Amino acid sequence: MRKNKKEKKNTEKPSPKSSTPPKRGKKKASFRIALHQLFQENRQRGFSINQMFRLLGLRSRADKNRLVEDLEALAQAGQVSMTDEGYFQGKDQAPASFYEGIVDFVNPRFAFVVCDDLDSDVWVNVDDLKFALDGDRVKVKVFPQRAGKKPEGEVVEILHRAKEEFVGKIELSERYAFVVADNKKMHLDIFVPNNAINEARHGDKVIVKIVEWHTEKNSPVGVVKQVLGQAGTHETEMHAILAEFGLPTTFPPEVEEEAKRIRSRVTEAEIKKRRDFRPITTFTIDPLDAKDFDDALSIRKLENGHWEIGIHIADVTHYVRPGTALEEEAYQRATSVYLVDRVVPMLPEKLSNDLCSLRPHEDRLTFSAVFELDDEAQVHHQWFGRTVIHSDRRFAYEEAQEVLESGQGDYAPELLTLNRLAKTLTKGRFQAGAINFETQEVRFKLDENGRPIDIYIKERRDAHRLIEEFMLLANRYVAEFIYTKREGKKNDQEKTMVYRIHEEPDAEKLKNFSVFARKFGHEVALSGKAISTTLNRLVSRTTGTPQQDVLQYLAIRTMAKARYSTEAIGHFGLAFDHYTHFTSPIRRYPDMMVHRLLQRYLEQKSSINREECEAQCKHATDMEKRAADAERASIKYKQVEFMQLQKDQNKVYLGVVTGVTEWGVYMEITETKCEGMVRMSDMLDDFYELDADNYRLIGKKHGRMIVFGDTLRVKIKDTNLEKRTMDLQLVEH
Repeated sequence: MRKNKKEKKNTEKPSPKSSTPPKRGKKKASFRIALHQLFQENRQRGFSINQMFRLLGLRSRADKNRLVEDLEALAQAGQVSMTDEGYFQGKDQAPASFYEGIVDFVNPRFAFVVCDDLDSDVWVNVDDLKFALDGDRVKVKVFPQRAGKKPEGEVVEILHRAKEEFVGKIELSERYAFVVADNKKMHLDIFVPNNAINEARHGDKVIVKIVEWHTEKNSPVGVVKQVLGQAGTHETEMHAILAEFGLPTTFPPEVEEEAKRIRSRVTEAEIKKRRDFRPITTFTIDPLDAKDFDDALSIRKLENGHWEIGIHIADVTHYVRPGTALEEEAYQRATSVYLVDRVVPMLPEKLSNDLCSLRPHEDRLTFSAVFELDDEAQVHHQWFGRTVIHSDRRFAYEEAQEVLESGQGDYAPELLTLNRLAKTLTKGRFQAGAINFETQEVRFKLDENGRPIDIYIKERRDAHRLIEEFMLLANRYVAEFIYTKREGKKNDQEKTMVYRIHEEPDAEKLKNFSVFARKFGHEVALSGKAISTTLNRLVSRTTGTPQQDVLQYLAIRTMAKARYSTEAIGHFGLAFDHYTHFTSPIRRYPDMMVHRLLQRYLEQKSSINREECEAQCKHATDMEKRAADAERASIKYKQVEFMQLQKDQNKVYLGVVTGVTEWGVYMEITETKCEGMVRMSDMLDDFYELDADNYRLIGKKHGRMIVFGDTLRVKIKDTNLEKRTMDLQLVEH
């Protein structure tokens, strides 16, 4: 396991040509597995400590002490008993069971194995992991469960390694090197022989591939595949984050070449195949710095007094065809990735910023959802199909917002009408049970070297909500349209579709949150539509208070994660019976899938294979999570860097307690939204114990309580960019 810095400076060094890694500090042996085997093979026999010492081939006094410790642990677990003569004997127990699962490596001391066929995760001591790493698929032996205890077990086989390459900082010595991985769940340093360093310099960020896995005494062996640059520089760290999460930085040459060969001109022949919206008022509303405009709105008043609203989406699948290199690359990436300073697009620039970007004053091919709405935003008619548009104006959100507030400017009547209809649609969603969580997005102002010089919260105003509401409308009605399609002899079979689903909250999590919220004076219902009603009331009452972020964050954590699936089970958070993603095919592969399915069913073609589609949905969900993790890592890095660059390191900040643990208190600084930890070892005014049921720490001597949601004064004690962590120090009242 990873040792501290003093232990890393051990004097044992291999020869320059050696590939045998040195020991990095002495590792305590564990004899529990050997003892289990010894007792199982000799069920009726007892052994003295000296007999076991000899039978297990042990030699040192340290081994004997550890053997006694392991025997005591097994005895406490009820797996070993002592005879009247002083011999240890294994108890007859139900046989162990075997399961497959994924390793969740919590800390250097233990991990959990998450098994699909078990309700509880299996606790595994690090010595019983067989050197499995976080994310590996393993076969785990689960010991007979003790009453009231979580299952425990040991890994017996590693079935699949989740990763072979890691990103980290290389530490060079005279004859060899070690790479300390950036990944917080990689608790082993990787030994690199001198002939596999690949011109890396001390302190460089590198990508290292493991070529020889662990033995009981040594670290894994790796070779440096790529040198990213000196650790701590902006470009190096952003590339390191992408590499850490297995995300690409460039497109393969064949993909770029295929994109270049696509014709840019929209032909008359293609236009004739489509519904022509070019004469109708159409515009886009996007961020000021956006380069890809993948959605546009059109509006016109009909003779009956209703409004025709068109939601026009870039027709990506017209250009990206099945069986092409572009298609395969889009599927593998599955989503665009947004770091603090850049976008890693799903599609090459020729498509994302040119052909599929709905730029003003240019004919563009689109796939549209068109609705006839009355003044109460009730849908009277819908139409879906391929179209051609000609955008009249490109609005930045700020420009559109100014028109909405002043009532004057380009296309003011159209914008004001759309905003009024959007607000009516929003009201209807909340009345139906949608949940009104308004999460805050942290943004940075960077200097020419990529250093953060300011932090701000992305403001969401009516212009943003207007666009979001009409995108929700299109996504909802496309899903419902396909759900109502049926096939088969009795016309009772659902057509395969990609849905965006969101299950109801886990009952136990919701109950725990309800108990916590009640301590702040908020009631949260545990079933039915009342769940969303009471959560919305909580959001409304806490907005602008110190508890706002904490309670909303906890409430969100009680929710299931939204995902892609062929199951039509609805979207709890939006209160929609059916929902999909239709509106962003430039940056989401599932939207491309939806476009193809919608066109297929408009042409009255049969359904597709559900199992294959479900596998694609799972891949898209996994890649979406990976992209979100990378985005959070880049934000965390810049937050810590920003706090590190502050001139006044003695400044006192207000912070809100966002978590309490046995090892310290997590706090979010109100001014900068940066999270750090006050470690228990630095809380010297008392000896604190964790009261997990009530989300608080209690001082044993003075009775002082530190409770989830408290506002406290703190200073910055230390920042660690490599680990993306910040240590805080409480300031006494």
